[in-house]
Amino acid sequence: MPQLRLIILVCLAMLAFAGNSLLCRMALKHTSIDAASFTTIRLLSGACMLWWVVRLKSGPASTATAGSGNWLSAGALFVYAAAFSFAYVSMSAATGALLLFGAVQATMIGYGVWRGERFRKWQLVGLALALAGLVALMLPGLAAPSLPSSLSMVSAGVAWGVYSLRGKGAGDPTRVTAGNFLRTVPMALLLSLFMVNHLSLDLAGLGLAVLSGALASALGYAIWYQAVPALKATHAATVQLSVPVLAALGGIVFIGEAVTLPMVLASGAILGGIALVILEKK
Repeated sequence: MPQLRLIILVCLAMLAFAGNSLLCRMALKHTSIDAASFTTIRLLSGACMLWWVVRLKSGPASTATAGSGNWLSAGALFVYAAAFSFAYVSMSAATGALLLFGAVQATMIGYGVWRGERFRKWQLVGLALALAGLVALMLPGLAAPSLPSSLSMVSAGVAWGVYSLRGKGAGDPTRVTAGNFLRTVPMALLLSLFMVNHLSLDLAGLGLAVLSGALASALGYAIWYQAVPALKATHAATVQLSVPVLAALGGIVFIGEAVTLPMVLASGAILGGIALVILEKK
């Protein structure tokens, strides 16, 4: 793949990932849509977009995407999407992206430890630094997220880490993701039915949910999967360190969020610690 095209694809994917945090926070802060409805519309629009992408890539004969993926992975994807939305009811875009990213990486690193992967000295230092930053970020009054919101976002990160681990070697990632998105739709509809007493919709919220599902999620994942084969594993992991930074900048520009010094310090500990683990692994 030409270098310029690879750089463009990676940049677009990182913008899409950060965009998910911004779109969700904007919808739940500035519109009246409820978290369950946002989750349902996001997953439904993502499934439709991925179905269309698979159709374009493989033709009408290959649109039976429900045969790709599996229900366990779809369950992890649903838990991620639902916990993500409920966390952003009362959490800034930057804090949410940082907790999400930290939990994803912690889950995948922890899986490596469980499988017997040995860490070097600087990896252990980085892991301790990242965990300390995550704990500090969840302390009351530091970055202002409530404990339930923090735990919800950490749960979303763990679920996404599990989903990512289950997806390794599962076949064509776009088709597998499309199949898993389709399987999450009935789960999301059940969630909305369970939360029907809190149902609240408006056009702006619906529009942001569709953008989050169809563009930031579906097309973002499709673009990322195009770029990943051309990247080294360490590069693919390291470049994702930019997502919380992009989300923080977007929160300042588009939502008017403030970034505090304690949050900057916690962010530096988390991202720096993860970078040490990833880069030392190389």
